[in-house]
Amino acid sequence: MRRFRVTLIFTLFAAALCLYNYSGYDPHNHWFFMFSIPVWFVELFDDIHRVNVFFMYLLTILSWALIGYLTDLGAARITTWRHL
Repeated sequence: MRRFRVTLIFTLFAAALCLYNYSGYDPHNHWFFMFSIPVWFVELFDDIHRVNVFFMYLLTILSWALIGYLTDLGAARITTWRHL
């Protein structure tokens, strides 16, 4: 499990962010808009209020999981490279 530690942490962070937004404690979506990477791109091309919010939640979790996975992959390569 040590290999995918950052992936798990980032995925849990994104899930918590989505749950916080869905719960209503973020009524103006400030936290969601700050930390949801897919929302940044949607806002550039279209109105965010016309996009399905559950699709944005899914993309947010997947994007943070991908960032965590790439971070874990890079850390594993650096660690392997140092031991050569």
